[in-house]
This record gives sequence, structure tokens and C-alpha cells, in this order.
Amino acid sequence: MKQVALIVAGGHGSRMRTNTPKQFLILKGRPVLMHTIEKFSDFNEIILVLPKKEITNWKNLCEKYCFETPHKIVSGGEERHISVNEGLKYINEDSIVAIHDGVRPLISKNLIRNLIQKVKPGHAVIPVLPIKESVRKISDSMNQNIKRQEIFLVQTPQCFVSSDIKNAYKKFHKSYFTDDASIFEKNSGNVLCINGEEKNIKITTKDDLLIADFFMQ
Repeated sequence: MKQVALIVAGGHGSRMRTNTPKQFLILKGRPVLMHTIEKFSDFNEIILVLPKKEITNWKNLCEKYCFETPHKIVSGGEERHISVNEGLKYINEDSIVAIHDGVRPLISKNLIRNLIQKVKPGHAVIPVLPIKESVRKISDSMNQNIKRQEIFLVQTPQCFVSSDIKNAYKKFHKSYFTDDASIFEKNSGNVLCINGEEKNIKITTKDDLLIADFFMQ
């Protein structure tokens, strides 16, 4: 099937304490988002979802940095799930789609291939990492240890047969779902988890940017 990357880049610079959206911050001489998009350069199609107000800025950056990796630009919404749903509208039913955070530029092409190869109808594939630290559940009425062997961090890209995830989003795209696999699972889909990568970090703070710079040395 055709392989399509759906890259969502709707973040702001609030946690970075900068007016520049985090996907446009400079990493190794270019905006973070350019590094991310290039990891999917061998896909049949790349769809980039941006806030409407940032589209002109992105086009100017592409010109400034001579960025020529082909991609389609789609206007997103105020929340991630809305942006993903908008992007899915441009994807053919007979495709495998990898939905990825625009601020995860260190994903390896090897992990992307491993995820894509395991996708089949009714089954999504996502990368996860085990928790290293001890974990506790704390609330007004509870403070107890949780077995960390049963807790995993979820990464992207999350990969699906396009018709499966599009159908799930038609029914359940709500803000309380924090990732695409949760929406897919709510629609009776099965989720296969495979080992993610320590370097596949999500850049949300200045420290993350420094770590990404170190990993790319």
C-alpha cells in the first residue's frame, strides 16, 4: 500500500519561553521541523499540518533554508486531535499512514520501517519505552506505588491502515484522547507495541533542544 506520513506541528513556544513555535526553533542550523520531515523523505507522500497563521512563515523558512523535500501543507485546528483529523481528510483510503509529532526530529528510519512493516487491517503499531524510575499514583484520596513493569511511555509515529484510523476519528476525535492509538483502540482496534528509541524525544523545552543537539553530534 501507499505510505503516507502525517506530521502534526501545531505547537507553541510557551514552555520554551519564546515567541517562536518550537517546531521552528533552530537545531543544527535548520528548523527542527525540517529534520523531522526529512526522516520520511522515502514515503509516497508527506502531509504537514500547521496552524493557519504559521503557514506563510513556514513557506518563508523553506525558501530561506532551500528546503525542497516535497510535502503538502494543511491548515490545522486549535488542538492536536482536530489537526490530525484535518490531515486525514487528504489521505487516500488505501494507504498506510504514520502519524508523527513534528517536534520528534530524531526518529530513525529503521524504526519507521519496523513500524510500517507490522501494520495490517484492524491493527495499529506504535513505539513505546519502559519506565526506568519508580512510579506512584497520587490523588486526593490515594498515594500508592505502581508496578513500573506495567507502565510504558508512548512515542510516535503511530501507524495505521488509513481507512481504520479515519473511521475511528469520525467517531471519537475528542480532546481527552492524548494520542491516536487511544482513539483507534476506542473504535475496537488492536494496538501492537514495539520497542521505541531513547533518542526519539519530543522537543518541548530548552533542555530538550540541548539534548537533541547533543544526540546529533
